[in-house]
Amino acid sequence: MTKSAKIAVVMGGGSSEREVSIQTGAGVMRALHALGYDAQSLDYDARFIDAVRVLEPDAVFNALHGLGGESGELQGLLDHLGIAYTGSGLRACALALDKHLAKKLFAAEGLPTPSWELFDVAGGTLPLLPGSLDLPLVVKPRDEGSSVGVAIVRTHEQWGKAMLEAAGQYTQILAEEYVPGREFACGIVGEDALPVVEIIPNRDEFYNYEAKYEAGASTHVVPAEIGDDLAGRLQTLALSAHRLLGLRDYSRADFIVTPEGRPYLLEINATPGLTATSLLPDAARAIGMSYEALVERLVGFALARVAATGRADRRSG
Repeated sequence: MTKSAKIAVVMGGGSSEREVSIQTGAGVMRALHALGYDAQSLDYDARFIDAVRVLEPDAVFNALHGLGGESGELQGLLDHLGIAYTGSGLRACALALDKHLAKKLFAAEGLPTPSWELFDVAGGTLPLLPGSLDLPLVVKPRDEGSSVGVAIVRTHEQWGKAMLEAAGQYTQILAEEYVPGREFACGIVGEDALPVVEIIPNRDEFYNYEAKYEAGASTHVVPAEIGDDLAGRLQTLALSAHRLLGLRDYSRADFIVTPEGRPYLLEINATPGLTATSLLPDAARAIGMSYEALVERLVGFALARVAATGRADRRSG
């Protein structure tokens, strides 16, 4: 089962990352058609279950970012329907998107990650001070991707403003130690670490939503201009985090490296973007893997699970 396979590309949905998801899905659709696959796109909306049952795809390419696509919801649904899909399963996705639980696991396993505290902002009483942590801090929602809702807080006035804004949108917020340094990312495909990418925001203080998805808003240096020892350390950390959370097929780990050369693991993304400005395709190209080849390899992982079981892999790990 190769080019004759029918692939459904799931994109859109109702999360804050809908537009990014559509960009990823459109790129994947173009690649699959260029490769000769029978591919059809499906929006993740109220009609999705009926649509996917009618289509009866051999596999689903998950291009759905944010809640729904990365939280385990889509994965659980497809497991129940017996349909194979690209990327990680239910439990692994849920862990990766939950920044608090993921960081607890990183810390327990000795993977360096900035100190943090979790705050409930839905109970009516907002935290006036950031607990035991000292300013500046990075404030972020517990379960969003693409740097949605992330802010650097340097004063108590900014803290109060950030808490008020968060309370209108989220239930829980992480306050994380601000670590100054250079930003890097390392992708995993299969069980292989790709070259490390350095991310240089061109307009903003950090790699925020606009820097990720607006053309020209950031520069990607790949392979990163760092020593082999540091590059190897970041690749090892990325692969360790990938395995620790039980991820499969692909992922991308994000890092800050201090001026002294100490790396900190910020988070790991179970469904990295595949847009024109995304990091994973850039890293793949650095080893001679085209965008189409990357998409085909990811589809191949899902189809291999079908071939190995005679049906979709129902494991949710």
